[in-house]
Amino acid sequence: MTTTERTVTARPPSNSLRRTSLAAGILYLTTFVSVPTLILFQPVRDGAEFVLGAGSSTGVLWGSFSEVVVALAGIGTAVVLYPVTRRVSETAALGFVTARVLEGSLIIVGVVSMVTLTTLRDDVAGTPGADPGSLVTNGHTLVATYDWTFLLSQSLMPVFNALCLGYVLYRSGLVPRVLPVLGLIGAPLLLASDIAIFFGVIDRVSPFAAVAFIPIAVWELALGVYLTVKGFRPSAVAALPSARAVR
Repeated sequence: MTTTERTVTARPPSNSLRRTSLAAGILYLTTFVSVPTLILFQPVRDGAEFVLGAGSSTGVLWGSFSEVVVALAGIGTAVVLYPVTRRVSETAALGFVTARVLEGSLIIVGVVSMVTLTTLRDDVAGTPGADPGSLVTNGHTLVATYDWTFLLSQSLMPVFNALCLGYVLYRSGLVPRVLPVLGLIGAPLLLASDIAIFFGVIDRVSPFAAVAFIPIAVWELALGVYLTVKGFRPSAVAALPSARAVR
């Protein structure tokens, strides 16, 4: 009787969190769909002509829609990553979720101001007897509301997002540490810029404000690409404490 021995090739351990990293990466990349709003919202900033009926409101509506997508995708990144981040630091994980929810909420407030502006333009500006001066004043008010909510949402909140998530990723090594380091370095730089804008020291479109935003933008884009293409590092995933071990 001949016994045939089978040689079983050991399969490499699969990354059980690959779906999580893929979803988070795609959501991070989705948050960049609002970049064209810098152009789409330009008619609103060109002067009083828009609120008085000049041009089309289609671009503003598309820009507003893209920002709603950004708000939901941003919250989604925190929700999707929470089961992983809490295994490293529950405090940082909750901080990330809270910052993302607050960011998304403020983005929606800004969207409401833009949509209200288009309603003011389309419904009121064409009404006989409408006061152009009042329309222009209301239009400037709505644009100012958007600018301030943008500062507090899409400029200030990324500081706390980078600090909370950057700490978790740096400590765990789930991604190459150069990525969270970029976010952790960019966070105080962007915070300084936001404070300067808030107190009127610099303009929101000043060169310093633009440069201060670059590290955070690169950090989020690079993280989205890495999580989508590569996923979490298997060795770091294996070293994570179990969910039951985290209180």
